[in-house]
Amino acid sequence: MAKQHHQLQLVGMSCAGCARSIERALAAVPGVQEVHVNFANEVAAVDATGVAANQLVAAVQAAGYQASVIDHQQPAPEHDPRVVAQRHQFYKFLAAALFSAPLLYTMFAHFSWTQGVYMPDWLMNPWVQMALATPVQFIIGWQFYRGSMTALRQGAANMDVLVALGTSAAYFYSLYLALFGSPEVIQQGLYFETSAVLITLILLGKWFEARAKGRSSAAIQQLLQLQPKTALREVPGAEPEEVDVTRLQRGDIIHIKPGQQVPTDCVVINGDSAVDESMLTGESIPVDKHPGDALIGATINQHGFLRAEVQKLGRDTALAQIIQVVEQAQNSKAPIQRLADRVSAVFVPIVLGVAVLTFVLWFWWLDAGNYRSALEATVAVLVIACPCALGLATPTSIMAGSGRAAQWGILFKQSEGLEVTHQITTMVFDKTGTLTIGKPQLTDVQLQPPAGLTESQLLSSVKAVEQQSEHPLAQAIVKGISESTAGVTIDQFKSHTGMGIAAQVHDTHANLSYSLYVGNIRLMQEFGLSMDAWLPAKEALEQQGKTAMLIGCNDQMVGMVAVADTLRPHAQTELNDLKARGIKLVMLTGDNVRTAHTIAKQVGIDEVIAELLPQHKADHVRQLRERGEFVAMVGDGINDAPALATAQVGIALGSGTDIALESADIALLSPDLRRLNDALYISQKTVSNIRQNLFWAFAYNVLGIPIAASGLLAPWLAGGAMALSSVSVVLNALRLQRLRQPTTQHHESTTEIRKHNDGRS
Repeated sequence: MAKQHHQLQLVGMSCAGCARSIERALAAVPGVQEVHVNFANEVAAVDATGVAANQLVAAVQAAGYQASVIDHQQPAPEHDPRVVAQRHQFYKFLAAALFSAPLLYTMFAHFSWTQGVYMPDWLMNPWVQMALATPVQFIIGWQFYRGSMTALRQGAANMDVLVALGTSAAYFYSLYLALFGSPEVIQQGLYFETSAVLITLILLGKWFEARAKGRSSAAIQQLLQLQPKTALREVPGAEPEEVDVTRLQRGDIIHIKPGQQVPTDCVVINGDSAVDESMLTGESIPVDKHPGDALIGATINQHGFLRAEVQKLGRDTALAQIIQVVEQAQNSKAPIQRLADRVSAVFVPIVLGVAVLTFVLWFWWLDAGNYRSALEATVAVLVIACPCALGLATPTSIMAGSGRAAQWGILFKQSEGLEVTHQITTMVFDKTGTLTIGKPQLTDVQLQPPAGLTESQLLSSVKAVEQQSEHPLAQAIVKGISESTAGVTIDQFKSHTGMGIAAQVHDTHANLSYSLYVGNIRLMQEFGLSMDAWLPAKEALEQQGKTAMLIGCNDQMVGMVAVADTLRPHAQTELNDLKARGIKLVMLTGDNVRTAHTIAKQVGIDEVIAELLPQHKADHVRQLRERGEFVAMVGDGINDAPALATAQVGIALGSGTDIALESADIALLSPDLRRLNDALYISQKTVSNIRQNLFWAFAYNVLGIPIAASGLLAPWLAGGAMALSSVSVVLNALRLQRLRQPTTQHHESTTEIRKHNDGRS
């Protein structure tokens, strides 16, 4: 039975502990193989066999949380559950703020420097304070009690436990004083305002956090918004009809007018135009499209009318696959997250122990017999220790970084790839299709036309003869010659296997008929042509890695053409940038030694291993790893699959229509080598951002808990600090969404590169 991948939108999580509880609940469903719950975007990604989505939803609900199935192919729900939950959280905050504001005002009565502030006697009445605090504690704040009970039933403790304990301690101690305390004790102040203001501040922080987390998933939302809604479908014998894209079927003929989006993946039947693919591939230059060329759904037809046949729909389209890959990366768990998970798993129990110890020390030693001081310090410890920032530190950065990379045409399949790419020390390249375009092109033409023929006429004849052949080199010559073949007819065409072609040419413009030969030395020898004068030039071209073909006319040599697989644009400058980063460059190719070394010399690669089979490429990658190198393999994702899978980081150069490259960790949507430096850059920035988040999250708790335990932090200030810590972590991660794509010439200054390399070593 095939493995299924489900995604669930979750509602009701308060911290990373909730995410672990949901993971355990889903993992317990028979047939579930792997579960990842992302606290930052509140999504559960589940791989399972023979499990229906509603079973998973039921498991989440049984654990005490809400869930709904994510399916981008279905119409979006009228009310996004996360938006609804966010709105409810805001309404709760407003209600809590209305009840808490008068209680907050009573705090002025506790400070000597505010004794002059007017304080009505009725507001200091304990029963009035209790009447204001009770709805906040038990109605508005019921979510914390419910979350606590859910967590405790699962055998865990989460943020809700800390909040519920801290605020309940303040509330019930105040209730005890109101019932049994002396008027002098009551006059000194109760703690109803502490519990109410704490809940209000925490709700405000959760609302801010929810808004910020929504922005961290902006990349997915932008991709979803790219999906076209309608298409012009051709109707035989009638005008084209505008239909919903979901009604299209494979084989339908659609019309795409200038300025319109391409509705879905299709192939051009008629028309010529330029199409802007930048929103998917990151390539800003429009791509020319002609009959037979593929079109990617959601790209924009800039000029010219196109008539196309639908090829892919729904989940099979390039855009759908891109969304799937980005979601996969965002929902996966980076290795660096494991440290935070291990800490947060034991964090709440440790905090509870610290809180008990704090109370004991204050009540029995630091301020013996003073419940007030002990309670304040204990509540402050419970509240400030909430591990929300720790749970958000890594996933928010991964979401923002992978989303930004997708906007540049770089798809990280897993978050691990995003984390480790900047550690690359050796980058291995395939030659054909990676460093080079992968298709032979006409590079050189040298002619000495015979009497009665001009160079243009001779080229027309060569083109007409080569049009009769299906050989890739012949097609390269045809494509490279711009002259028209009008007026040229071919007779007695014959292909000589392994040597070339020969034919009888009739040129009406020159009013001549002659024999024409295009091929290698053996072909010229076959027809008795002397070629000694051309051999030095032919040898020079072949030293450059080009394939040179001689041209004979009747009984004499009249020229030579050369064909070669040319370098990709920017190959030389980009590889120089990689070398400037301190990365060692290696080429592995199945091509011959001379051609391989020629290409390597042009781009600055020092180590070349040629004439390899695909499986042998993987062996050489393995040897580099065994020598301690952190290896990235860059290939076209087809014959390089074994090597891509063997490297620590496999990078596949593809096109916008070919992104499902299973062997690679990173897929580049355009075969542009500039994206390699961009991938290193975004990886470096993302990891730096994660480390900043983790440092501040750890530092916040390491410093905050002792300060709270020492009695130097009022509980309501601890609540505000806790809320701000989570928001600050998310906002720091969102800076990645504003990263500017490095320039094509220099991705970092020489100084920055040296610093980076020194830091890595």
